[in-house]
Amino acid sequence: MRAMVLDAPRQPLRLEERPVPQPGTGQILLQVEACGVCRTDLHLVDGELPRPKLPVIPGHEIVGRVVEVGEWVTAFAPGQRVGVPWLGWTCGTCRYCTAGQENLCDAARFTGYTVDGGYADYTVADQRYCFALPDPLPAADLAPLLCAGLIGYRALAMAGDAHRVGIYGFGAAAHIIAQVLVHQRRPFFAFTRKGDLAGQDFARRLGAAWAGNSGDAPPVPLDAALIFAPAGELVPAALRQVRKGGTVVCAGIHMSEIPAFPYDLLWGERVLRSVANLTRADGEAFLRIVADSPVRTQVQLYPLEQANEALLALRQGRIEGAAVLVPG
Repeated sequence: MRAMVLDAPRQPLRLEERPVPQPGTGQILLQVEACGVCRTDLHLVDGELPRPKLPVIPGHEIVGRVVEVGEWVTAFAPGQRVGVPWLGWTCGTCRYCTAGQENLCDAARFTGYTVDGGYADYTVADQRYCFALPDPLPAADLAPLLCAGLIGYRALAMAGDAHRVGIYGFGAAAHIIAQVLVHQRRPFFAFTRKGDLAGQDFARRLGAAWAGNSGDAPPVPLDAALIFAPAGELVPAALRQVRKGGTVVCAGIHMSEIPAFPYDLLWGERVLRSVANLTRADGEAFLRIVADSPVRTQVQLYPLEQANEALLALRQGRIEGAAVLVPG
C-alpha cells in the first residue's frame, strides 16, 4: 500500500510503499476512502507535539470500509463504513477513564500521532474507538466531522448554554460548529486574522451575525468565545469581548504562549478553560446532532500523494472549510 510518512519533525512527508497492515485482536482493517487534513497534523509536522511515534503515518479524520476483522471483533463487519477519530485507545482503568474523562487518560494513544493514521491506502484501528458512519454521504464530506466537528462540539459543550458565541479562527472546526449554532438558533460572531476578508465572507455566508478582525469588538458582548486558532494572544482578546460570567474555551491541542493580561479581564467570574481531545460519548452525541440537522462540510480534495501540498495550503490559510486526502 501507499503511505505518506513523517520521518522527523520539520521534514516533508515521504511517499512510501508498505505492506498492508494486519488487524490484531479487537482491531479492524480499513481501506481508507478519505482522510481529513487537520491543523493538529501541522503541529505534528512542525515538532510542536511531544514524543510522537516516528516514523509515523499522520491522519486522524479517517473514513474507510472494513476489509478484514481481527479476533473478538463484534462491532463491525466487512463492507461497513467506519470513522476513526483522534482518540485511538485508553487504558480503561485509571481515575479518568472510570470517571467518564477518558480523553484525559495518561496512557491514551492517538491516531496519526502515537499510532499510525490514515494518510495511507489502508489502516488498522481498535474497534472500540471507531464510529459507524452512514453510507449515503460522500466519504470526503464525513472526514472532517471526526476531529474538526468533534472538537468543535466539545468546545461548544464546554461553553454551556451560551447564546451569543464568538468564534476565533474560522477554519475547519469553526465552519462546522457555526452550522450547529445556526441550526440551534444561537447567533455566532466570527473573528479572523486581520484583513482576511475571504474568511469573513465565508462566515457570513454560513450565517454569521457579524464578522471582523480578531482585534475588533463585536456589536454586543459575547456569552462565550471558542478559540480554534493556535494563537495565545487571542486569549486576552476574547476575554475582553466576553461578558461577566462568560466563558472562553481554548479548543486546540497546541497554542503559542499566552501573553500576560490584567486580572480585570478575568474578574467578574469569567471562565477560561481548555478542551483536551474527545471522548467516545462526544462522538456519538455529535453524530446524532449531525444526523438530525442540515450540517454539511465544505471540502477541498487532494490526492494522497499531495499531502504536503494540502498541509502547505492549510498553513497559508488557503483552505475554505477543510482539506481532505482521497487515496483512490
